[in-house]
Order: sequence, then structure tokens, then C-alpha cells
Amino acid sequence: MAACSSFSALRTISSSVKLSPTTTAATATAVAAATSPALKLLPVKFTNSLFSQNSRLPTTVAAAFAATRSFTCKSQSNPTDSSRPTKVQELFVYEINERDRGSPAYLRLSQKSVNSLGDLVPFSNKVYSGDLQKRLGVTAGICILIQNLPEKKADRYEAIYSFYFGDYGHIAVQGAYVTSEDTYLAVTGGSGIFAGVYGQVKLQQIVFPFKLFYTFYLKGIPDLPAELVSTPVPPSPTVEPTPEAKACEPGATITNFTN
Repeated sequence: MAACSSFSALRTISSSVKLSPTTTAATATAVAAATSPALKLLPVKFTNSLFSQNSRLPTTVAAAFAATRSFTCKSQSNPTDSSRPTKVQELFVYEINERDRGSPAYLRLSQKSVNSLGDLVPFSNKVYSGDLQKRLGVTAGICILIQNLPEKKADRYEAIYSFYFGDYGHIAVQGAYVTSEDTYLAVTGGSGIFAGVYGQVKLQQIVFPFKLFYTFYLKGIPDLPAELVSTPVPPSPTVEPTPEAKACEPGATITNFTN
């Protein structure tokens, strides 16, 4: 009897917590609306007067991403900019010390009897075209001794210098200079027709420190003038400029060559 009474009480409680058909339908409708893929807008109130009080914001992540815009910035100094020439141009020149400029000067800042770190060597030599037919200008710069190499009977310098080509402008270079072997230096810039130039230059030691041959690999500039382009004389210890170029006679120099 007591069991029957308990069962009846449970049925009464169970029936009392059942949702009405109206409530169930409303709940289903709300859930469907919340999960609908359609974009839902909610009124948002801004305190900033720049925005309308009736402005609406998207309530889904997808809509927020759709509202964003992307952009990219391209550096104007990028060497790969399509506006800069990328063709490699070769320029051949000889640097010759004719022992008439007081060059090089050796400054022993290390105050040691042997070449040592910190010693400085300012220099300036004459520059001729690769075919040795024309005087082009001069070099001017300084070498900083980095390491003495007694086993090679040589020195390693950090070289910083420029090649001057009269009215055409100049090319600046920097890098390692080892007195017993060929080395490559970076072309760091220039002026005149060489403004914006970059690339590298191969330094070939012929007779230290009197004769050197250079092959420039230049980028970033328009085509070189015809009088700077020549078929070089193969480097050797016996090469010499023509007498006309040495004497700087008319037709054997470039215009207003640097002296």
C-alpha cells in the first residue's frame, strides 16, 4: 500500500515538470536561430560620436574575418625591385703604382718591428682601362692590417677604397685583401653613372704592391659607356700601359680623368 502511494506521488511530480508544447517549440526555435549559418546582427551602442548609435556588428567569427582587409608593404630599398637593372656588367681595370705618388705609406700604429694588427697603409695609384689604352683615373683608400701570415710571407688587410673615373663618378669597394692571393671584395656603392651600383670585384695580385688587375661584376646601373668597356690584356708581370696612356695624351684618357 505504501509502495503504491509512493509510485503515485512520483507520477505526479514527473507530470508537473513536463514542458508544455509551446515552451518546447519556442526553445527549439531559439536553438535553431542561434546555430543558423546566416549572419546575425545585434544592435551595439558606441560612445564615440564617429559611429552611429544604430551601428550593427557581426556576431559570427566568419563575418569578422570577412570584414578585415589585408595589405603588404614593399621596401623601396629592395635590390630585387623590378625597377633596378639586374644585368651583370663586367668592367676590367688595371691599378698600377708608378712610384710617383708617394704611395703606399706605412703607418706602424702597433709600434712593432713586424707587420701587426692595427697598422695602416693609405694608398693612391693610377687606374687604366683593361686594354691599357686609356688612363681612367686613380684609386684612393686605406688598408687596415688584420693578420700577419709569416708562413705565406703575406699579410691580410681589410681594404676600404674607391676607384675614381673622372666625370663618370666613382665606385666604392670593401673587403679582404691578402697580398699573396686573389680575393673578392664587395662593391658597396658609387656616384655619377655608378649611383646605386652593387655587386663584387675580383682582385688579382700581379706584382705586389705595384700591379693589380680587377674584374668588376656590376649590377643596378644602366649600360656602361662604350669607352669604359674593353677586351682586357691578360694579366702578367710584364703588362704596361701604352706610352700615350701613360703620358695622358688626348684620346688616351677619359674626359676629365681623375689624377
